[in-house]
This record gives sequence, C-alpha cells and structure tokens, in this order.
Amino acid sequence: MKLLLDECLPLDYPFSFPDHTVHTVEWAGLNGKKNGELLRMAESAGYEVLITVDQSISHQQNLSGHRISLLLLKARTNNIQDLQPLINQVLDALQSLRHGESRTIG
Repeated sequence: MKLLLDECLPLDYPFSFPDHTVHTVEWAGLNGKKNGELLRMAESAGYEVLITVDQSISHQQNLSGHRISLLLLKARTNNIQDLQPLINQVLDALQSLRHGESRTIG
C-alpha cells in the first residue's frame, strides 16, 4: 500500500511500515499544501492513505467518492515515543480501510 505521512509526523516514523511504500509529504514535494489541495495531489500521485495527527482535516474534508483514505492518529504529542505504540493499530486499520474512509486511531 502506498502511504503518505503528513509533515506533522516525525521523520523516522516511515520506518514503522516496512511492508508498505511510505513517503513523507516533504519527500513527495507536497509540503506546505493546504489540506484539500494536499489530499487531491496525494490522490493524483497514487497515494492510498494519508496518515496525520491533524485532527481538523477530517472535519474540513469530505472523502466520499475518493480513492484516498485518511488515518488520524491521536496521541499525547506527535513525538515518535507517543506515536510508536499506535503502530499495531495502524497496521490493523490499513488491512480493512476502505477508499474514502476516515478513521481515528488512539
């Protein structure tokens, strides 16, 4: 699965997904994009899931009819120490996530 990690996530977080193709927003050249534009461009680039800690994105965007899905991570902070315990839940969610679905983990 092709995953895009939002710029608010730690740079070493991609290593948590060894069985997936994972890029950061910066690597994909999408840093600084607003949420709607980011989702459109990510979907056009073939990303299947955007992973973020930005809780406002799910209230701002309607993904129905889109191929890209959204995983929102809820942790105390966006530090790797607080996000790492969510990895198993994220991996489980990736197995059942449907196109255009938004799901919160944590």
